[in-house]
Amino acid sequence: MRFTRVTLFFIAFIITLGFYQLARHFLAEVEPQTFQATEEVMVDAAHLLAEIVTPEMREERFSGEQLRAAFDGAHGRRFEARIFEHVKKTIGLNLYVTDASGRVLFDSDGGQREGEDYSDMRDVKLTMAGKYGARSTRNDKQDAGSSILYVGAPIGDAEKPIGVLTVFKPQQDVRPLIAERRRIIYSACGMIGAGILFLIAAVFLWLFRPIGNITEYARAIERGERPPKPKIGIGREVNTLAHALDSMRDALEGRRYAERYIQTLTHEMKSPLAAIRGAAELLDEEMPVETRKRFLGNIRAETARSERLINRLLELSAIESLTRLETRTEVDFSAIVATAVDQARPLAEIGRVNLAYDPPPTPASLQGDSFILRAAVTNLLENAIDFSPPDTTVSIELRDENRRIELTIRDRGPGIPDFARERVFERFYSLRHHSAGRKGTGLGLTLVREATDLHGGSIALEPADGGGTVARLILPAE
Repeated sequence: MRFTRVTLFFIAFIITLGFYQLARHFLAEVEPQTFQATEEVMVDAAHLLAEIVTPEMREERFSGEQLRAAFDGAHGRRFEARIFEHVKKTIGLNLYVTDASGRVLFDSDGGQREGEDYSDMRDVKLTMAGKYGARSTRNDKQDAGSSILYVGAPIGDAEKPIGVLTVFKPQQDVRPLIAERRRIIYSACGMIGAGILFLIAAVFLWLFRPIGNITEYARAIERGERPPKPKIGIGREVNTLAHALDSMRDALEGRRYAERYIQTLTHEMKSPLAAIRGAAELLDEEMPVETRKRFLGNIRAETARSERLINRLLELSAIESLTRLETRTEVDFSAIVATAVDQARPLAEIGRVNLAYDPPPTPASLQGDSFILRAAVTNLLENAIDFSPPDTTVSIELRDENRRIELTIRDRGPGIPDFARERVFERFYSLRHHSAGRKGTGLGLTLVREATDLHGGSIALEPADGGGTVARLILPAE
């Protein structure tokens, strides 16, 4: 995934860089292309106006009165010409006329240039030499925005002109058009670039996010959790991968599950079987009646231990083989607790332990599996009874509030040592029972945790005030 993110980052970086270079190229061409188009129109205007004044210049009767009247009238006009997004309201074109020596005879811009010698100006000098004359000059050398574009045209014969007509226009007149074109380029490149980046992000989310979910799903399985198969959308490829991974998980878990329980059952049954065999062999010998009764008691105890171990393994195997509850039904958890309490009373009487349970007045409804929940409650009760000293009470309380059901079972036993607090839910880890004087199967609390996980709840063992342990089982209500 990290390689994929790096790859996508570089793709996005290359696309961004490409659009930056493309926009930079277009922006660099906007200004010169606009000025070239403006200059092309000014060339036409200069030659057209030069042709108009040629007769008067040849007859040496040029006064410029007609031109002055025309430009004054044009400059006084009020109009609105919308050129795309730019609105033009005044005329920005002017002209001046020089004779063959370069002296300015007429200036439409208030006559401020009249009488000056422009023979060294490029527009006049080059045009008089029979070449194309044009220049761009700043009115203020410190201000780039004060540049004015000048285009000259010969009056009379182009090879031997009798004067020069130069039209000029401030570059500031076309700056709004340049700014508008730049804005369009920025917007277009930004929209296209954003669209491509959005498409890349969409592909990433559509394809690689499900892969990330599947990866987390596999890691949760590796940690021994029971995660539901992730929702990964409608992509055919990733759904095929998810189904294959789920099938592989079921196959591998089934194989490992069988191997683990065969090994566990074999290992755990060795001890009680050896004790039974040893006691049975000794019964063949002559011995006092009390000794014989003690050995018979050992056989009964180890047989009961073996039976309890097998029952616990069967219950746990039925629960652990589930990755999720396939079907959920509405159950009354208070009725389940009451049934478990009744079933545990004979064991409590043998250990001289009292069970104190006051059922709630209303049902505690939740969605779940009644068999699994009953097994969990039964194991919690038996665990509390086994660790309770004689003539003590195990208190059971059930509360249903704030959309959660909480079952607390408190014993008055020695409590859980600090070194065992983190391990009590491990499979086959057990402490010595108070009543029996030997360790239990080490499967009861493991079964409770598995049942709780399947129902989306939690289980905790906490030290109780005044001694003993409180088992707190919390389940989500309906």
